[in-house]
Amino acid sequence: MVDDVRSDVAEEDSNVTAALPAIDGGAAAAILLMLLEEGDAAAILKHFDPEEVRTLGKSMFSVSGVSEAEIELALDRFVLGSRTVSTLAVGADAHIRNVMTEALGNVRADNILATIAPQSSAEALELLRWMETATISRLLTEEHPQVGAIILAVLTPTAAADVLEDLDEALQTDLICRAARLNTVQRDAIDDLEAILLSATDAKDRQPGVRMGGKADVAKIVNKMPKPAMEKMLRSIKKRDRVLAQAIEDEMFVFDNLNDLDAKSLSTVLRAVDANSLALALKGADPTLVEKFLATMSARAAETIRDEMAEMSMVKRADVEEAQKVIITVARQLAQDGSIMLGGQSDDYV
Repeated sequence: MVDDVRSDVAEEDSNVTAALPAIDGGAAAAILLMLLEEGDAAAILKHFDPEEVRTLGKSMFSVSGVSEAEIELALDRFVLGSRTVSTLAVGADAHIRNVMTEALGNVRADNILATIAPQSSAEALELLRWMETATISRLLTEEHPQVGAIILAVLTPTAAADVLEDLDEALQTDLICRAARLNTVQRDAIDDLEAILLSATDAKDRQPGVRMGGKADVAKIVNKMPKPAMEKMLRSIKKRDRVLAQAIEDEMFVFDNLNDLDAKSLSTVLRAVDANSLALALKGADPTLVEKFLATMSARAAETIRDEMAEMSMVKRADVEEAQKVIITVARQLAQDGSIMLGGQSDDYV
């Protein structure tokens, strides 16, 4: 009898999964949030981490013009998906704690729950996930290394790597070694860390500045200028700051911009590039760009490049970027001698 029930439940779950409407989960979640009152949507967002909030926010902008049919699909997906969620999951933590406390008393219940309850970061530690990288890096340099090790352990791996990048090598190594040796952290240490985070987090940290400007944005502006004005501007910048001028030039034409070249210009570039460098550069390129490159080559040459790429094992991103820079340099040289026309120069005629 029990086996029959289990079989029926499994079959029902399978049917529910198969019946889910064909709409992206992120889009469906964004649509649901847009349908809710602002306060209700905000209450839900509070339960997500920063990266999830960013992803949902981006999706909410993208679904602002969806059709009624897509809204119905999102609602259907929610209804069908909800059937697989047990009602036992709602408020489970509070319910279990209340039952244990009623049965054992506060002290004994706390002792038991400390050993069996799923562990989570203290509320104050969640501040770390919303703080600017520069602020966390400053904490790591100012506080005791053991505190820094705990901070690293709380951060996501990506965030921890970004924070470490701003530190000197000796401190990086010390913090990594201490974090690796962590096992159980005493509650007193967590309390001290909470106090440090609360004192370090002010309104400025909670309201990060708006990112704007920078070399990449300036490069786009200069690229839109007529060629004579563009060259004059770059010469003027070089007189004031040669390093900055070079950085702007580097941003003016990047590897992906090769996709804008016509077949003849791209073929000219490829003939001047070593096959090994090309294969390595394409290893980390967009598939569309890879296909465009290979389409300008002979079938035999394209097959050779494909074989070289397939035979490559894991390659360092730095090596790929270096190979791409070699090709970019070749393209610039060909543009300077008039063999090809790069982006930002096509509006000038003589």
